[in-house]
Amino acid sequence: MQKTLKQEWLSNPRGDFLSGLVVALALIPEAIAFSIIAGVDPKIGLYASFSMAVVSAFAGGRPGMISAATGAMALLIVHLVKDHGLEYLLAATILTGILQLIAGYLNLGNLMRFVSRAVVTGFVNALAILIFMAQLPELTNVTWHVYAMTAAGLVIIYLFPYVPLVGKVIPSPLVTIVGLTIVSILLGLDIRTVGDMGQLPDALPVFLLPQVPLNFETLQIIFPYSVALAIVGMLESMMTATIVDDLTDTPSDKNRECTGQGYANIATGFLGGMAGCGMIGQSVINVKSGGRTRLSTLTAGILLLIMVVFLSDWIRQIPMAALVSVMIMVSVGTFSWDSIAKLKTYPVSTNIVTVATVITVVYTHNLAIGVLVGILLAAMFFANKVGRYMAVTSALSGEGARTYTVSGQVFFASSEKFFGSFDFKEVLDKVVIDLSRAHFWDISAVTALDKVVLKFRREGTEVELIGMNEASATIVDRFGVHDKPEEVEKLLASH
Repeated sequence: MQKTLKQEWLSNPRGDFLSGLVVALALIPEAIAFSIIAGVDPKIGLYASFSMAVVSAFAGGRPGMISAATGAMALLIVHLVKDHGLEYLLAATILTGILQLIAGYLNLGNLMRFVSRAVVTGFVNALAILIFMAQLPELTNVTWHVYAMTAAGLVIIYLFPYVPLVGKVIPSPLVTIVGLTIVSILLGLDIRTVGDMGQLPDALPVFLLPQVPLNFETLQIIFPYSVALAIVGMLESMMTATIVDDLTDTPSDKNRECTGQGYANIATGFLGGMAGCGMIGQSVINVKSGGRTRLSTLTAGILLLIMVVFLSDWIRQIPMAALVSVMIMVSVGTFSWDSIAKLKTYPVSTNIVTVATVITVVYTHNLAIGVLVGILLAAMFFANKVGRYMAVTSALSGEGARTYTVSGQVFFASSEKFFGSFDFKEVLDKVVIDLSRAHFWDISAVTALDKVVLKFRREGTEVELIGMNEASATIVDRFGVHDKPEEVEKLLASH
């Protein structure tokens, strides 16, 4: 246990502290922007980002991942805040955490294995596009100083790592933010700063109970929002954890991450913050800046609170151009450029899933909807592909007898093909159906088998089933009717 604690907390202290500092700086404008989207005071998003980061550092299942207030969650709570107010948002945030706790203990994190690589690639590319698009307002209708500062920031970010000694020690995004802030102050540039985004809080968050009636009517109001927040939050967090897994070549505990998100949202609701989840952009910044352990996440949360409460006079002078250059770096680094080249070599179905996920996310600005579309398309293509591998061959096995041999998977996508493979018009005394190379998966398959057997019998042909494996026999015995005379009569009577 001691070894695990050291590995997860103290194996990379310098890199974790510096990366946590960079993430904390980058969290400030985003938390304020998401608060504005949700229609709440900026401190609601900032308190949420602090709480989510600190609690998930201890309870989360992915060391090095950053959780905070996010745009996807903010979009879901707009109407709740507008129609019922902040107190109901806090209550919904707590209920969201409770639902995520239940999901974690039910091991729903294992459902991530149903998300294909094509969906993950589409998700990542869409996120990169959204991150870049989110920077455009800061680059529109501005003076040349902003473009110059942004360009200078990108030059520092990409070239500073080549500086001997210090280039490998200090994260280049941190150098960019500090350097451009100093230049902006010294030159007295009239450009947009963090202080222009909104009022920073001047006090630490305190424990409070949402002032809502504890009755069924309140539950009716917040429950639909909490369910949506819980699903979107877990989905985005699981995807973020998967991406951090890939970036660091280390595994994560998805079920623990579900419960970790639950604890974080419960704490956030009681501290006056809005619901949050894993942030891909900030997590990528953390990893690329050298963050690897839980210490980086804890550092980001604590430094964020210290900066906005005690160092706000300095923080509000950071030019937005510096943060824009960092986020552009994140956007470029997040996009899977290899996926473009692989469009020529990957199957068409894989490309369709990837592109559909990207288009849906970019069009709806909702990562969860895009992922669900990708998962559904991937499932449909998979079912269609497996269904094509089912085949039925036949041969005369004696005078007045024919043996049909079924090979492959029989389920809803191949059941019609299975039924259509038999010649019911052929005059035969006996039909043998060899199922030793087949597997029956669902009710559609069992129903198709019933129809085949009953149709042959109706034509006066004796039917014998041979070679059925144990799993198929179990489902056929349970749901099939061809060997149950009373059920057959009911079936025929219904027609």
